[in-house]
Amino acid sequence: MRKWTALAVALLAVGSIAPAAEADPKYITIGTGGVTGVYYPAGGAICRLVNKDRAKHGIRCSVESTGGSVFNINTIKAGELDMGVAQSDVQYNAVHGLAQFRDGAFTELRAVMSLHPEPFTVVARKEANVRTFEDFKGKRFNVGNPGSGTRASMEELLNAMGWKMSDFSLASELKADEQGPALCDGKIDGFFYGVGHPSANIQDPTTVCGAKLISLTGPVVDQLVKAKPYYAYATIPGGLYPNNPQDTHTYGVLATLVSSSKVPADTVYQVVKAVFDNFAEFKKLHPAFQVLDPKHMIKDGLSAPLHDGAVRYYREKGWM
Repeated sequence: MRKWTALAVALLAVGSIAPAAEADPKYITIGTGGVTGVYYPAGGAICRLVNKDRAKHGIRCSVESTGGSVFNINTIKAGELDMGVAQSDVQYNAVHGLAQFRDGAFTELRAVMSLHPEPFTVVARKEANVRTFEDFKGKRFNVGNPGSGTRASMEELLNAMGWKMSDFSLASELKADEQGPALCDGKIDGFFYGVGHPSANIQDPTTVCGAKLISLTGPVVDQLVKAKPYYAYATIPGGLYPNNPQDTHTYGVLATLVSSSKVPADTVYQVVKAVFDNFAEFKKLHPAFQVLDPKHMIKDGLSAPLHDGAVRYYREKGWM
């Protein structure tokens, strides 16, 4: 009887382990940004393509609306997100232990791919009588919510200009989906936002209250673009938004998809494969993706080492 009991226990133990391993679902979460920006639909587009083939690879992908770039990287570092979207400058700072990450570099951060360009977009209330960024001095300005890449870039610009937050009569910290309504309600005179175009956050105030896009140019911008490898000049085409027929000249970054070396290579491989094996469909999922080209997406704006899973796919395609 004792032998039978031992055998039964052994068989039960084996049985309880094997099916659990086979049936164990793989859930991944991608951190994005506000629901009205481009990060959220970008994460949604990636998950849509991953989930399309979940019967084959067993991965179920979901998106989470978050505070943005800095939040996403910190939450990946904490092991609470598998992947996230982040501005290329925030990725650079995380890798090198700069700015928001001055307490220590995130050495396990891994790049997966770059996504759409994100021009820094300055929007003014029509009645604010603003023609250049310098005209916002003494006015009510939204500098971005803490934890967002927009806020980090805003602070870098102000430091380069020799400005402080106190140079605005109000430096509000509204989230991306709050700033357009605040502008049209007369609560702020302008805002700064790093975003892919077209964006609902710009479409709404330009349509509802005739908000104006303001070019962001000059010696300070030239200095930043020259000094920082993650910045580049950008132009928002005239006519893209109502009441703004002129081209708007500015500079900006790239949105990038990042992960951690702790996330399994096969998981990242399947995510990358889902995007590039269905690339024509991916580009149709948001207008900001129309300009994307795989040969740029595997290198531009990427400061962290490429994740092993991404490298595997790019080598299979002959891109590396």
